[in-house]
Amino acid sequence: MKAAKPLLIAVAALALLGALAYALMDRPRAPVSTFTTLDGRTITLEQMQGKMVLVNFWATSCPGCVKEMPHLIETYNHYRDKGFEVVAVAMSYDPPNYVANFVQTRQLPFPVALDVDGSHARAFGDVQLTPTSFLIGKDGHILEQTLGEIDFDKLQAQLDKALS
Repeated sequence: MKAAKPLLIAVAALALLGALAYALMDRPRAPVSTFTTLDGRTITLEQMQGKMVLVNFWATSCPGCVKEMPHLIETYNHYRDKGFEVVAVAMSYDPPNYVANFVQTRQLPFPVALDVDGSHARAFGDVQLTPTSFLIGKDGHILEQTLGEIDFDKLQAQLDKALS
């Protein structure tokens, strides 16, 4: 019986390591992305490593996108000093002047990029539906993809846990 105990501990440890390795492998890395914001700045996801990042694909013509923006602004303002960033990526079909007007009238406090040629949407798995959001962990791995409006209670719980 004494010999079985170390074997049982070893098997449990290996199972735990295997589960951890699987969990880490299961999460894909965010694509290498360089965004050009409406104000001409260049930002990369690599620059944001160490922070929680939400990449939100949206359009001014998308009712769900328009509906979730006030909540996204509120969440960003609450968590940005704790290590949270948002990059709002306007879809390629969205006219740049519409995007600029939306950003100005809604006073979006986070970077907004234009996906002029659709390359960002393709890099993130060929995003076609809006809103589509990707929560990226501090380590640069995609933690979650959300099709449709964000569940802000869930997002804020994730941010509380990761940024505490």
